[in-house]
Amino acid sequence: MFSTKSGIFVVSLLSLALAGCGSSRFSPAPAAPPPLTPAPSGTVSNTPLPPPSSPTAPNAFPEAPSQTTDVAALEPGAPAAGPALMPSSVAGVWNVNVAGQNCRVATPQTKFGQGYRAGPLRCPAPLDGVKSWNVQGSQLTLYNENGDVVARLSSTGSGSFSGQTSMGQPISLSR
Repeated sequence: MFSTKSGIFVVSLLSLALAGCGSSRFSPAPAAPPPLTPAPSGTVSNTPLPPPSSPTAPNAFPEAPSQTTDVAALEPGAPAAGPALMPSSVAGVWNVNVAGQNCRVATPQTKFGQGYRAGPLRCPAPLDGVKSWNVQGSQLTLYNENGDVVARLSSTGSGSFSGQTSMGQPISLSR
């Protein structure tokens, strides 16, 4: 009635079950450690705090420092520094105009190369080689696969960018 294979199977199953019963996993949990004795603490005093020190005039502001150092001026024609950009404000798909030709560039927030991955969509050279982008301050920089700068653009403050390519061509991005 039983074959040799069935007999071996039943014996193996019984030996496995008996081996599990001998495991220490099913033994009762060890006893909890004894509780710690509380440490003595100092005494608590109940005295009021002294009043805070007040300035000579309650609403007076400190005097402004004098301006004795020279401040460097921007180069003529340099773009004014705008508010710092966040990568989330640049992420998306942009309409690009480079030297009068139109295309699109996708700028997802996927870490890559010099900052984040970029994908030009039917763009002319040199924009067809853009592989990554990054922001620094109010400036957007586009890079090729070697990490070389392809274009630098500044925020115009209206959700668009303008600048030039490394070859000197005018470039603008808008939504």
